[in-house]
Amino acid sequence: MSDNQDETQTMDLNITFLRSRRGIVKVAEMVTLFVAFVCFAVTSVPEYIVVTVFEFLITLFLLLLHLLKFNKKLTLFFWPLVDFFNSTFAAVYLIVVSLIVLTTHTVAGVLIGGVLCLISATLHGVESYTLFKNLTFNKRRNEGQNQANR
Repeated sequence: MSDNQDETQTMDLNITFLRSRRGIVKVAEMVTLFVAFVCFAVTSVPEYIVVTVFEFLITLFLLLLHLLKFNKKLTLFFWPLVDFFNSTFAAVYLIVVSLIVLTTHTVAGVLIGGVLCLISATLHGVESYTLFKNLTFNKRRNEGQNQANR
C-alpha cells in the first residue's frame, strides 16, 4: 500500500461563516422556519407544512453550501445572486403565507406559526437587502465603494 491510499480526506468547514452576520441570519431563518413547521404540524395544517419545510430545506442547502465551501468549488453559478433571489422570493412568499394564515385561522398554534413565518420573512428581507448591497457585478470593489461614498 502506498502512503496516498492511507491518507484520509478531510473537509474544511467554514466556521467563520457561522459567526458572520449572514451566517447568524441564516441560522435564525432556519430556527424560525423549523418552529413554524412544528406549529403547523401540531395543528395539522398540511398546506403550510409544505411551505415551511420547502423553504427550510432550501435555506439548509445554502447554509451547507457556504459551510462546506462548495460555493468556491461549484463555479457554475454566481452563488451570491442565487442567494439574493432565494431570499427575495422567500421573503415575499412567506409574507403572503403569513398574512393568509393570520387572517383566516383562529387556532393558537397556527397563529404562532404565522407570526414565525412573518419573522422569517423579515429575516429573509434583511438578508436580501445586505446581499443586494454587497453584489458588485463586474465592478472592482474600489469603484463600488467610491460610488457609494459620493
